[in-house]
Amino acid sequence: MINIAGREIGVHTNPFIIAEMSGNHNQSLERALHLVDLAAEAGVDAVKLQTYTPDTMTLAIHTGEFFIESDTNLWKGQSLYTLYEEAYTPWEWHEAIFARCKDHGILGFSSPFDETAVDFLETLDVPAYKIASFENVDIPLIRKVAATGKPIIISTGMASLAELDEVVQTVRSQGNEQLILLKCTSTYPATPTNSNLLTIPHLQQLFGTEVGLSDHTMGVGTSIAAVALGATVIEKHFTTSREDGGVDAAFSMEPHELKLLVEESERAWQSLGKIQYGPTTAELASLEHRRSLYIGEDLQVGDVLTEDNVRIIRPAHGLAPKYLDLVLGKTIKTDAVTGTPLSWELLL
Repeated sequence: MINIAGREIGVHTNPFIIAEMSGNHNQSLERALHLVDLAAEAGVDAVKLQTYTPDTMTLAIHTGEFFIESDTNLWKGQSLYTLYEEAYTPWEWHEAIFARCKDHGILGFSSPFDETAVDFLETLDVPAYKIASFENVDIPLIRKVAATGKPIIISTGMASLAELDEVVQTVRSQGNEQLILLKCTSTYPATPTNSNLLTIPHLQQLFGTEVGLSDHTMGVGTSIAAVALGATVIEKHFTTSREDGGVDAAFSMEPHELKLLVEESERAWQSLGKIQYGPTTAELASLEHRRSLYIGEDLQVGDVLTEDNVRIIRPAHGLAPKYLDLVLGKTIKTDAVTGTPLSWELLL
């Protein structure tokens, strides 16, 4: 179990839902604050930012490997530097955004992308940190975050098992056991067939951590399936409307979808329950409506029970259907009208 600012995270409680703002503020603080309002209305537990500048992410080079040319890349035609110029959240906005989160009674925290971002976020006393998939190989960054002693959530996108083991050992080497791993597929959007959610219980078994999902698929189906497999944290990008545009808008949830995610993930968690056989307390009244053996026509003393005059019907006041072969051919000891539940007293 992990505790982030009083919010417990584990299988004993409903999933912790993180709304990832990313660059969907479209460089407007007013829009960023409105996004917090919408996320809170949807019922999320936290809003997450990303803390970097273009210069802490890459070099101001606009050619070669610093330019995105892949036809399958959502951001084709931009250099890395210009993309991060468009997407980054100005650091001077963070305090106001976190304050708006606090006003709504939800948590606000961020993903730092270099050590200066960690130093900055510490001045704001964030309650937790998130490490993005592309940074899960940045061991110095992970070590610095872990050393704060605060809960650390790490996306596992693209990481090999050996790399993940190094990540986990790095966090624990700092005396920090407050680690949550998020299964993640680092494509934008991701597809359900690429999600491989069966990895979630395997991660739990291997590392003994809470495990969740950073979900880039469309809709809520993949996230709900993750909860059924034991995910205790769900992270989703969100925006006001995909039509508004923005760097991540194409694979982000709209407010009504975010609300649906909150509601349905809680239902999925509630549905897990425990290993249960036999009727639950709520089902006891329904036992009466099972099938049983009934007299299907008026009979007199000495009549023989046959398949024509014994019926398997609802309700369950007669003998269980499994006794049909045993009673057929037996004579009854008293008169019985149609609709009489068959009992041993009629035969013995």
